[in-house]
Amino acid sequence: MIASLAKGTSRIKNFSDSEDCAATLRCLAQLGVQIKREFSDVLIEGAGEIGLRAPNESLDCGNSGTTMRLLAGILAGQAFKSVLNGDESLRSRPMQRIIEPLQMMGARISSDDGRAPLTVEGQKPLQPIEYDLLVASAQVKSCILLAGLNAGGRTQVIEEVPTRDHTERMLRWFGVSLETGDAQRESEKFVAIRGPARFQARDVNVPGDISSAAYFIAAAALLQNSELEIDDVGINPTRTMFLSLFKSFGLDIRIEALAEESNEPVGNVHIKGARRKMADESSLVISGTLVAGLIDELPLLAVVGSQLEGGIEVRNAGELRVKESDRIATTVAGLRAMGAEVEDFDDGLRVSGPTRLHGAKIDPHGDHRIAMAFTVAALLAEGESEITNAECVSVSFPKFFELLDSVVEN
Repeated sequence: MIASLAKGTSRIKNFSDSEDCAATLRCLAQLGVQIKREFSDVLIEGAGEIGLRAPNESLDCGNSGTTMRLLAGILAGQAFKSVLNGDESLRSRPMQRIIEPLQMMGARISSDDGRAPLTVEGQKPLQPIEYDLLVASAQVKSCILLAGLNAGGRTQVIEEVPTRDHTERMLRWFGVSLETGDAQRESEKFVAIRGPARFQARDVNVPGDISSAAYFIAAAALLQNSELEIDDVGINPTRTMFLSLFKSFGLDIRIEALAEESNEPVGNVHIKGARRKMADESSLVISGTLVAGLIDELPLLAVVGSQLEGGIEVRNAGELRVKESDRIATTVAGLRAMGAEVEDFDDGLRVSGPTRLHGAKIDPHGDHRIAMAFTVAALLAEGESEITNAECVSVSFPKFFELLDSVVEN
């Protein structure tokens, strides 16, 4: 998305073949961006000062909340009307969290009671704002920052809980100036951008996705006598909190930092399947500010918790209720089906452990992360498990099962 706004051609290397990323490319192409695929590379001819063009039909974001929320920020600063839509799951997810700040900036947005489809009537230039995040969400923060590229002045986002910073890193990689620092209120941080911003194309090398690697890391660490090395994976500190937790659980994981690629830290992860005594029993309760940094890995952490002495508890994670599925409900149902004792709460769950899981039929309700988390559970369980509609993993990781098969000894 950032490359599409730059002047010139950017080459993005190691581009994901996921459905979410494909949805982003389709939407950008409808907005007049010239895109060319060369194997795992994507060439983006940025619109630059000429700007994007009005689409002829609605923009289908598929299942990708990131596509919809970030693209809404870009479209808010364009001088035309556009419609953002998606599949049934995406149309059920909350969008008021981006509608409010974008309306404050001058865009006119209509929705289906705060949900997609979103009709965005852009305003150029937008009004700069100072906005306190109401939900700890990197998607909302990024939406506002991308809108700020087309605002007439300084737009500032304040967050109490630090969230992922990939957008800030990529904006800086493309030469956009950002301000960061402590906000006036204790513990809060801000990031600010000044618009209108014009910037040049740059090549980008995308590291391996640590959230996708998490399933392989967990499986290798929990299966006795396993050993696995994952090379050239992103180790951005806003994404690796689950690795610190795994280590505190006594799992044998070592990270070797290598270098920075396109302003992102990259390294290798070494895993051995040998349990040690747990180092910090307090890490068995995941709550408060920890949740934002673990939001995608929480279902997997629940599976891991079923193998730990004392189990694991997750609280303050109500956001899981409004993901691709109700991830609290689907995780609880899956673990119970496999023999685990689980208590569910409005904002989380508690899993007893250690538990000898048994094979079961698991319905991930079309949620890629649930399907992958319970694939790990199936590897740990006695007997055969069946995951229905497992093709939903293609949303983020189409080759998940193919890659898993290549590293699992039969």
